[in-house]
Formats: sequence, structure tokens, C-alpha cells
Amino acid sequence: MKRNTALLSAGHGSVDLYQGIVPVLLPFLVAERGYDYLAVSGFVLAATLLSSVVQPVFGLLADRWSMPWLIPASMITAGLGVALIGVSSSYPFALAAIGLTGIGVAAYHPQAARTARSVTGGSHVGMSWFSLGGNLGFAVAPAAGPLLAYSGLTATPLLLIPAVVGAAITVPLLRSGGAARLRPRELRGVDDWPAFRTLTAIIVLRSITYVGLSTFLGLYVGQRLHLSTGASATTLFVLFGGGVIGTLLGGRLATRDGRLVTMRWSYAVAALALAGVALVPTAALFVFVAVSAVALYVPFSLHITLGQDYLPTRVGTASGVTLGLAVSAGGVLAPALAAAAKATSLQLVLACLAVLPALAVLLTRRLAEPT
Repeated sequence: MKRNTALLSAGHGSVDLYQGIVPVLLPFLVAERGYDYLAVSGFVLAATLLSSVVQPVFGLLADRWSMPWLIPASMITAGLGVALIGVSSSYPFALAAIGLTGIGVAAYHPQAARTARSVTGGSHVGMSWFSLGGNLGFAVAPAAGPLLAYSGLTATPLLLIPAVVGAAITVPLLRSGGAARLRPRELRGVDDWPAFRTLTAIIVLRSITYVGLSTFLGLYVGQRLHLSTGASATTLFVLFGGGVIGTLLGGRLATRDGRLVTMRWSYAVAALALAGVALVPTAALFVFVAVSAVALYVPFSLHITLGQDYLPTRVGTASGVTLGLAVSAGGVLAPALAAAAKATSLQLVLACLAVLPALAVLLTRRLAEPT
């Protein structure tokens, strides 16, 4: 079981690496191609909109058929989209390439999350390790910054390599005894759709907060502290690294205190830390970035297990929504956030994001632990 969990976690990292690379690319797209805030927000929209719409569909398919081949295939698709960004300077071509990455990400998560639930037995700690792989992918994504700073966007084809490695790592799982676990099986229980809808609303609030923060943080810190493009990209290391810590904490805190209590405290801390990011004028804001990242990622794996427990007969569908439609919903609002930043300031937009975790705290009061 540990071996299969490790393989799934590694594969998860190779996919979510490409979600993390999108905000890393934005400062370079601004610098090399002269795009404004609204134009670069279109890349975030392209990366997330298709994923938001398509991922629940893949969840429905995962509930009906076994598609283990989809896991490595989706990894390659996600990497290929990012690799094509530097092939052409055409804006529509770049949007289509990022959209291809979104489809790859959408295809991966429902099947992989269903598999992870089977392999780990649905434990909080086990699912946190699966989620950790994805967050590690996010965390190492800014490593592409120095490569792009040195070679420019023409180096993006090299970014296909992690996808190939991830697929090669995961294929042994499909050939081992763990592959049998991928087959859909009859599940019993009562689906609690009202609770699942409330949980989805909470995840949407988190998605808007995190996507807004990750999209504009590099640009904001660069302006605020007068850093170079390459240096400001390293800010995302702090953001994504904090996410790794938060994911590991989430499973352990939920085991000790319960999922809902853990979620309430984490979102309350996130609201305060985000206010600090927007208001602190010195390099100390990095501390608030780290705390924000930890707090926003503590509930991440808990959302997955709660969604699967609220819909016990539709695990694939629950996974598709919690990891797809709801998680990427923030990308749909990226252009609106960009327009607000252009009309006012990045600082004001980041300050307003602090309100959303506070609303999530209130919504958790409407939930109860699934039986």
C-alpha cells in the first residue's frame, strides 16, 4: 500500500507541477510579449475553465468504467500544453496550449483520486500524502523561473520532461496488483447533496482566494519590494512551500481534532494572514505569505475526503468536483480580479481576498461530519 501511495503521490506531483508553472510563466509573458494584467489573466482562465467544465465529466466516467491508462496519458497531455507555449508568439496559440494543459489536469484527478481512496483506505493521513505529491509539484514549479530567465520562453519545450518522468514512474502501479484497485466497484451509502453543495461553496471561496494570490503575488511583491522578474518569481517558492507543510498538517490535525474543526481554524488564520500580505510594507510580508499558504492548504486533502464521504456512491464524481470544478473555479474570476487590479491596485485586490476565507469559516458551521 505504501509503495502504491508513493507512486500515486509522485504522479500527482508531475501533473500539478503544470498548474504551478502557469503563474510562474506570467511575469515572463509580460516581459517578453508585452501583455497587460487582463491579457495574462486569460492564461489563468484558459488553464482553469476547461478543467472546471471537463473534470466533473471525467469523474462521472471514472464512476462507470476503469480507465487506468488515462492517468499516464493525462500527465503527458498536461506537460505538452506548457511545452508548446514558447513555440509560437501567437496569443491565441498560447491560450490553446494552456487549455490543453487544463484538459490534461482535468483528465488526471478524478481517476487518480478514486484510486488513492482505494489504495489508502480513505484515511486522512493517507489522502494527505496523495495531496502532498500535488503540492510538491506546485512547490517545485518556480524552479522553472531561472531556466526561463536564462533562455526565455523558447525553453518551454524542456518543461515536458517532468511529465514523461511522472508517467514512467506511475506505469508500474498499473502493471502491479494495485491496478486491480482501479476497477469501479459498487459502493453503498446515502448521498448527502445539500452538505456536498455547501462544501463546494467553501472550496470555491478557497479557489478564488488561492488563484488570486498565486496569480498576482509575483507581480505584487516585485512592485512592492522592487525586485527583478526572476527574483519575484522565487516568491512563489514561499507560497508553494507553505502549501506542502499545510497539506501534511491537515491530515494529522484532522485525525486529532476532526476535519471541520481543523477547517474552521485554518480558514480563520488564512483571513488574518492575507490581510498581512496586503498591508505589511516590508520583506516581513514573506512571513504572512508563508502563513497564508499553510492555512489555505491545511483543508485541501480534507475537502477530498469530505466530498467522497458526502457522496459515498459517487466517489469519482465527488473527486471530479472537489478537485476540478470547485478547485479551479477561481480561475474563471481571474479576469475580473485583473480588471479590478488595473482599475485600483494589486494591493487592494489582495486585501479584498482576505474576506473570502472568513466567509468559508461561516459556511463550515452548516456542515456536520458524515456518518
